[in-house]
Amino acid sequence: VQLVESGGGLVQPGGSLRLSCAPSGGTLSSYTMGWFRQAPGKDREFVAAISWSGYNTWYSDSVKDRFTISRDLTKDTVALQMNKVEPDDTAVYYCNRGTRGYKPSDEWGQGTQVTISS
Repeated sequence: VQLVESGGGLVQPGGSLRLSCAPSGGTLSSYTMGWFRQAPGKDREFVAAISWSGYNTWYSDSVKDRFTISRDLTKDTVALQMNKVEPDDTAVYYCNRGTRGYKPSDEWGQGTQVTISS
């Protein structure tokens, strides 16, 4: 499956952004899905994950209470709503299929750039 992220861009601090991940040539159903990010010069890090049913979610401490992960089972997509963004949120954001225990699988999208700047 190919994972396709969209929704990145330039946002001012305190603003909002919504990222989306959709599959091409496969499905996201029955998989825990995760979002990870990689800032320049840093390792890729866990951001959020959602269970296959959507009932369970997990967040890193740095984004908890600001970001919300969700999934639309009918459209087979996963979203990351980013609110109250900060300059430290600047990174390339990646969708991951099969995230387990805050660890990614090897199934990645191409990434979408998020830049937080005034």
